Amino acid sequence: MIDDQKIAYLDNAATMPMPDEVLEVIDMYYHAHKVNVHRGMYRLAHQVTEQYEAVRQATADFINAQDSSEIIFTSGTTDALNLVAFGYAEKQLQPDDEIIISVLEHHSNFIPWQRVAHKTGAKLKIVGLDDQQNLDMQQFSELLTEKTKLVAITLVSNVLGSIVDAKQIIEQTHHMGGVVVLDAAQAVGHLPLDVQKLDADFLAFSGHKMYGPTGVGVLYGKRNLLEQVAPLRFGGEMADEVDAQTATFQPLPLRLEAGTPNIAGVLGLGAAIQYLQKIGFTTIHQHEQQLLNQLYQGLRQIPAIKVYGPRSAAERQGVLSFNYGTIHAHDVATIIDTENVAVRAGHMCAEPLMQALGVSSVVRASVSYMNTTRDVEQLLAAMNQVGQILL
Repeated sequence: MIDDQKIAYLDNAATMPMPDEVLEVIDMYYHAHKVNVHRGMYRLAHQVTEQYEAVRQATADFINAQDSSEIIFTSGTTDALNLVAFGYAEKQLQPDDEIIISVLEHHSNFIPWQRVAHKTGAKLKIVGLDDQQNLDMQQFSELLTEKTKLVAITLVSNVLGSIVDAKQIIEQTHHMGGVVVLDAAQAVGHLPLDVQKLDADFLAFSGHKMYGPTGVGVLYGKRNLLEQVAPLRFGGEMADEVDAQTATFQPLPLRLEAGTPNIAGVLGLGAAIQYLQKIGFTTIHQHEQQLLNQLYQGLRQIPAIKVYGPRSAAERQGVLSFNYGTIHAHDVATIIDTENVAVRAGHMCAEPLMQALGVSSVVRASVSYMNTTRDVEQLLAAMNQVGQILL
């Protein structure tokens, strides 16, 4: 709500709303159970620690990890990807090794690999788009060599909504002896994830992209790879024994979780997982695809609008980006905000992709299960206002 008027909120790719059952869990922690975990010897501390660790197990089950020790709680996808980049890859890569990323990547899965390449002397290769504005799988195959030690790729583009064939990428990369890091931030609230079926090496996502709170996320890693990740933060809880000159560290997962964690956030994440499981991804997918198709067909009726990414709504997930003629995306977003429609406008933290598309910015509408057909109708009506005002 803003000024007592309901907003058609279509910026779910930036962050999703929280349902009441998630808010209630967080509220209960702060009102009645605000104690630390893994430390206190009293009953309430034991109880909250058990709840906290139950979320770790629930998260492992949610993505079908083999063991809860493969789940590292982080502050979000960015934190998780940086942990892999600088706690693992920087220690593993040598000059002339190769890293492959794509032009689809959010800056969080782009800049860390630029820095790692700069620090290690590894070569950074970037996969572009095919003529359908999907990831160019032919180019990926051509770039992949025995020198490729790491591939970092998104599961779903935060700009185009296009779904990447991660299974094929992982199979090809493993055949060459490389490791794959998956950015699942834009997938986790829309699609079921099965890390064992994918044979994923590392996978990262954020709670706030799946109806949970901000400030909490997850890094999944195969245990043998997580054992090779060096801690980037040091302090309480992750230490085992400390003397004047040396320190030893706890086993996984605590070794990579220094300091007091975001306890309320983790508990909220657990509630968000329950919310998604209660609805079911089949129901979520059907509802969101209906909304995307409605939006896609409605925008196609406005001749000046250009939609980016897959031509069919069925080929995209959760996101639709467009421009209205030569009108700047910021102007479009500002006008439709006056009609109580919230969308994102700009480069979406994906400037290399903007360059590949030949634009400086786009307007992005992104849906969730909480949206309705009325929200889409409100956006389409607002777009007609843009044309009347600026054209």
